[in-house]
Amino acid sequence: MKKLLFLLLLVSTLFSFNKFLMPNEAFIPNTTLNDSMQIEVTIKLAKDIYIYEKSIKFEIINSDNISINNIDKPKSIEHDGDKIYLESPTFLITLKKELDTIGAEKIDFKLSYQGCSEQGLCYEPITKTYTFEIDSSKLDLSLQTLKINPTNTKTKIKVEIPTKRLSQTDSIAKTISSGNIGLIILTFLGFGLLLSLTPCVFPMIPIISGLIISQGKGISVQRAFFLSLIYVLAMSVAYTIAGVLAGLFGSNLQASLQTPWVIYSFSAIFVALALSMFGFYELKLPDSLVNKVSGSQKSSGVLGIAIMGFLSALIVGPCVAAPLAGALVYIGQTGDALLGGMALFTMSIGMGIPLIVVGVSAGKFMPKPGVWMTMVSAIFGVMMLAVAIWMLERVVSEYITMLLYSMLGLGFSLYLGAFEKDGHIFKRSIAIITFIYSVALFIGALGGSTSMSKPLEFLKPQMVNSSISTVSTHPKFKKISSIKELDIILEKNKGKKILLDFSAEWCTACQELEEITFSNSSVKKKMKEFILIQADVTDNNEEQKALSKKYGIFGPPALLFFEEDGKLISSKTIIGFIEPDEFLKHLNSL
Repeated sequence: MKKLLFLLLLVSTLFSFNKFLMPNEAFIPNTTLNDSMQIEVTIKLAKDIYIYEKSIKFEIINSDNISINNIDKPKSIEHDGDKIYLESPTFLITLKKELDTIGAEKIDFKLSYQGCSEQGLCYEPITKTYTFEIDSSKLDLSLQTLKINPTNTKTKIKVEIPTKRLSQTDSIAKTISSGNIGLIILTFLGFGLLLSLTPCVFPMIPIISGLIISQGKGISVQRAFFLSLIYVLAMSVAYTIAGVLAGLFGSNLQASLQTPWVIYSFSAIFVALALSMFGFYELKLPDSLVNKVSGSQKSSGVLGIAIMGFLSALIVGPCVAAPLAGALVYIGQTGDALLGGMALFTMSIGMGIPLIVVGVSAGKFMPKPGVWMTMVSAIFGVMMLAVAIWMLERVVSEYITMLLYSMLGLGFSLYLGAFEKDGHIFKRSIAIITFIYSVALFIGALGGSTSMSKPLEFLKPQMVNSSISTVSTHPKFKKISSIKELDIILEKNKGKKILLDFSAEWCTACQELEEITFSNSSVKKKMKEFILIQADVTDNNEEQKALSKKYGIFGPPALLFFEEDGKLISSKTIIGFIEPDEFLKHLNSL
């Protein structure tokens, strides 16, 4: 009898278990991708099964470029203090893309949910993952809510998804993508004014001043303004064309113009300009050619200044900074050369406004013909020669440039009358100081010194050869010039923070970074926590171009940071020069 009762109890228990469904029977999810690149999710519920609203989660787990914008969901009901669905719910997930997303991209879409049976059984949380190929051209850049056919039982909610942090360059590119022409013009005009304060623009000051002075006596303020405006407009056109081409084809045109033969040619042009300032000849187009073109002798000055403005912008102009890089990123990713070109042109005008002021001042305060006129012309001639030597620094040794600077200084000091007894005390003082410094440069060059600020430092007794080789004003970087070299270092240093510096010998802002920012004592101490790599793109060869293209770098300086797992932290990228205090804060945030 006991055995019979036990058997009946066992059978009853088994039948009672059978009334509970397996999870894959209780919940049958179905996901599809519609033509608008929206993900439709339906969770079919079996009889007497319900699902908790708060347990339903949607997530994209393997993409930084595509994320969830908003979710359309059905209305839930109250059940024992919780929001649930008793009938099979359907959800519509709308996606959005980041600015730098182009073409098709595969994503992994994760669906999570948890529910119970009315019979008293609750199931464990369930997670399903689906793979979709998303056509990013059909996605919106903004956080706008996309509408679907409304029903009486559905309400629309906005999901607050943390957006991807953008680097300064990407933020600027996004500003252009807003399409607000007025905002773009004002923003990039301000960027241009800020860039005009950087050392990269300084060499243009003696150029524009010298060109105005070379027009000769009697030039009016109006004429000086007109010629200065021509120079700046030509400079702006050069930047715009070079920038648009760089954005469309992914190359750095400015770097392409840093080859030795180009540098030598332009240095020779500045020497020729300087000699004309010294009165050896008058540099202008032949009168016969001028008369054929326009019949006006003044056109030779206009044409010459326009040509110098166009060419000097490419050769002497600034290295890539965040505003310029942002415009190039926008052009490269959208192909919208018109709007990107407008931004570049406006930025160039902002850079040129101080140059116009300098040019007008050169015309307004030009002295009357006489001794002073000769002196002013000679000063600008010396400045032209200094620009020529500055350009040669990129292709000749430091020994040669120090000798050239010393000879220039010696000649100028003698011209000023360093040893004339009858000269003005102020002029003689300037001449003697220049003479002493030039002699120091000459001795320093012969003694093997490479420092323009401390040419005689090699004379210190404690500075022996063994220590010279180890002393450095800034942290030492491991130099690379190809993707392969970088990948090897990244692989070897997994688990460590890495800083990659894109630099070039012809880049003025790169030198400023090394001499000012990297040499700061607090910055040097903090940089010891990083593996330091420097991508040298001086030659702009194919390997260096490929390396720059891989990371979207249009020109130096650029600072990239990698996590311990070797992944690039794109939001932390720095383009252009950065002050030591600001850079230290940036490092501390990593």
